[in-house]
Amino acid sequence: MNRSSKRVSAWLLVLLLACLCAPAMAQTFAKGADVSWIDQQESSGRVFRNASGATTDFFSLLKGTGVNAIRLRVWVNPQGGWNDGADTLNMAKRAKAQGMRIMIDFHYSDSWADPGKQTKPAAWSNHDFATLVKDVYSHTNGILSYLKSNGIDVSWVQVGNEINSGMLWPDGKTPNFGNLAQLINSGYNASKSVYPNAKVVVHLANGYDNATFRWFFDGLKSAGGKWDVVGMSHYPSPNAWQSANTQIASNMQDMVARYGSDVIVSEVGMDWQQAATTRAMLADLLTRTRALGSRGLGVFYWEPDAYPGWQGYTMGAVNNNGQLTQALSAFN
Repeated sequence: MNRSSKRVSAWLLVLLLACLCAPAMAQTFAKGADVSWIDQQESSGRVFRNASGATTDFFSLLKGTGVNAIRLRVWVNPQGGWNDGADTLNMAKRAKAQGMRIMIDFHYSDSWADPGKQTKPAAWSNHDFATLVKDVYSHTNGILSYLKSNGIDVSWVQVGNEINSGMLWPDGKTPNFGNLAQLINSGYNASKSVYPNAKVVVHLANGYDNATFRWFFDGLKSAGGKWDVVGMSHYPSPNAWQSANTQIASNMQDMVARYGSDVIVSEVGMDWQQAATTRAMLADLLTRTRALGSRGLGVFYWEPDAYPGWQGYTMGAVNNNGQLTQALSAFN
């Protein structure tokens, strides 16, 4: 082969590799959904339907909207078993079957954990702090090892849920960032021990509130806390979503600049009855997150599967017939 032919062959190889890699690169941005209620809803008789009214697997419906990632919460010893390890595995298998990536969201509680409550699991309630640090490692490592041994890959691990006020109260409550950093680092190290390439997310509520994010992550950094990704929740009002989106975008930019962190919107939602407005809000949020380049990892809609009023929640993305509203079409 002469020199000219070699050059042509080399360029053809480069073009071929570019074509092969393009779909994979296009999928790196997470267009996600937290569907942790799905098994419980289906167990209660809820079904999901396509636009024609035919009963359809909800994960398949999501894939049709462009969703490529799923977020699943984990509780330690929940009532009824919902969101324990076995339930999480069942949902993770359904996500895997659709080719979706997975985020695991550890609450380190037997039920909901958020800025207003971070209750220790009952089994840990009398443990001293040193034991709590071990509990976090053991629980995190145990659940992730269980998933991995059953063929599940995990792309992101969230250590704590909306921990503006810390976790595992009172031991890990802010402003005791020394204790909180030890608990987070225990979860971080446990995550990396099972999935070395998974990114660890530290997640706060109120993504518009830059002052709180700075206060929290400055404190965590000073205490030696470890994280890969700053996660945010975002529940704007339908009447003021434009300004809220501007605020969260500014906060994301600051987290990237101030800490060199990746950012991800772990939760977003808006009134199911205002689906067109929700679609516009979500499309704008996706654009703003993508504008961060490789630092903006994605956006997860929270519980789009929630039937209107399910457990008091009214920001899902299905109607009373179990059909998707237009909200998630923003992903496409």
